[in-house]
Amino acid sequence: MRVPLLDLKPQYLSLKNELDEAIIKVAESQYFILGPEVDSMEKVFCEYLNCKHALGVSSGTDALLIALMAIGIKPGDEVIVPTFSFFATAGVVSRLNATPVFVDINPVTFNIDPKEFEKNITAKTKAVIPVHLYGQSCEMDEIIKIAKENGLKVIEDGAQAIGVQYKDGRHVGTIGDIGCFSFFPSKNLGGYGDGGLVISNDDKLAERLRILRVHGGESKYYHKTIGGNFRLDAIQAAVLKVKLPYLDNWSKQRRENAETYNKLFMSSGLAEETGKTNFDKRNSVLLPKAIYKSNEIKNYHIYNQYIIRVEKRDELRQYLAKNEISTEIYYPVPFHMQECFANLGYKRGDFPLSEMSAETSIALPIYPELSKEQIEFVVRTIKDFIQKQF
Repeated sequence: MRVPLLDLKPQYLSLKNELDEAIIKVAESQYFILGPEVDSMEKVFCEYLNCKHALGVSSGTDALLIALMAIGIKPGDEVIVPTFSFFATAGVVSRLNATPVFVDINPVTFNIDPKEFEKNITAKTKAVIPVHLYGQSCEMDEIIKIAKENGLKVIEDGAQAIGVQYKDGRHVGTIGDIGCFSFFPSKNLGGYGDGGLVISNDDKLAERLRILRVHGGESKYYHKTIGGNFRLDAIQAAVLKVKLPYLDNWSKQRRENAETYNKLFMSSGLAEETGKTNFDKRNSVLLPKAIYKSNEIKNYHIYNQYIIRVEKRDELRQYLAKNEISTEIYYPVPFHMQECFANLGYKRGDFPLSEMSAETSIALPIYPELSKEQIEFVVRTIKDFIQKQF
């Protein structure tokens, strides 16, 4: 049985008529960048996320970059980021000639540890970027409290978490100063190319974001500041507007698939409980855990990735590939061990929890259209691999 990591064709076919019509409408309008389609999309996202301002931008990476520009990050400033995330989280800091300061994660949620954030604040620290990794919210109450006490801005990286709700029901991205999202095609809400979103409830920040999005010009050809070309294509806006009403149901299906995985793993004897931090025995499986699970919150964890941890991760991945099961590693090298950040002086061993996650984590297929039979096959194949190790 073939089990791809992601198969977008079923989703497209289920929405084909709506999507085709929306794309053709843009083609017929010949209005391809920003314009009415993007304006309409932004209003829809404001309503969904319950925020004052939403701006479509060119990518999730550019969402982070323009957010840092909007809060005035400059050379010599420090921005605290988790060392375990997608490269863009740290890369955008360095692009502004500021210094990314790396901190360790919570090994259960894979999100930034607020205590580590607080310990690394200096006189040069200007902001923190909590990453809602894999589709689960960070501990935002603690992060916001620490940030306010130290006069810091909070830029939420929700690239994998559009639609995710915090424990009090607020959408991630609306809690800090600016929220950033990605619409890369493989995300839980993906476009048909690159695209992103920045949101804010601060009128002044939102206006600055708007100006920066179009090369820093308040009116065409007149520039008080230097921005960039961060504009969203109208076709992406049209596609996202069609897809957004289905997002909560897709998130529900992801959670159901995750629950199926968890039950099968537990009943197979491969895992004793979810959310553990250490392996009890050789080749046991550690499962992801939804921290803010609540009947009152719809989207407490949307499993943009379903991550398990195993000791012989690379060998398992090879075995799954031989059985036509696709997987991915998010992420094999933490920031502090990346060659491009060698000048910052970090070394192996500085962030043991992130290093452990990098060495033992593997993402299994979790997309909404995944069948129960496919999930059963994945778990059965992993069990076969583990039994062969003894």
